[in-house]
Amino acid sequence: MEVNIEKVVKTLEDAKQPQSDFVKLMDSFKNPYLVLIACILSLRTNDRTTYPATLRMLELAKTPQDMLCVAEQDLAKAIYPVGFYKNKAGQIIELSKRIVEEYGGKVPDSIEELCKFRGVGRKTANLVMSLGFGKPAICVDVHVHRIFNRLGYIKTKNPEETEFALREKLPVEYWIPINTLLVTHGQNVCKPIKPMCDVCPVGSYCNKLI
Repeated sequence: MEVNIEKVVKTLEDAKQPQSDFVKLMDSFKNPYLVLIACILSLRTNDRTTYPATLRMLELAKTPQDMLCVAEQDLAKAIYPVGFYKNKAGQIIELSKRIVEEYGGKVPDSIEELCKFRGVGRKTANLVMSLGFGKPAICVDVHVHRIFNRLGYIKTKNPEETEFALREKLPVEYWIPINTLLVTHGQNVCKPIKPMCDVCPVGSYCNKLI
């Protein structure tokens, strides 16, 4: 059965599932640099840990110029205990330096340029494009990949395949909001282990349940 993606999106919007503090913070930024460095912190780290670490980081610096005045060990201490915190501290200071020296202090607005930064992949780059610049881009994390495949909307093996499949199929008006919607749904209901299918608001559109 073909999935009615319009109804899925509308139902998830109407469900108003509780968002994590980190998801709400990311949606509030509207600033490509803040989206970029916060997303780096979030990699391989849960939202409960990433949220307070991001707030501590922003007490030290909110611009690439200011970040260059922060000692790497001070940044590492502020963001602890996010995963790979020492490596991420060095990564953030390094990319801040490159943004200042190579891009005139402005975050580049293309996926290709963003992926030139160490440790920045397509997931992060797409999130910067969508939340930071407001440009159509599809950020595919584990929730987006899992839920679209469970729904039966696509059939892919990994997040990168999912991104390109969605670029071909998903209406462009859903590209920006879909990440927040599905991350929230994945955290609350469509969990990786023991999904709560009995209370799923989009169960009637899901090929896993029909």
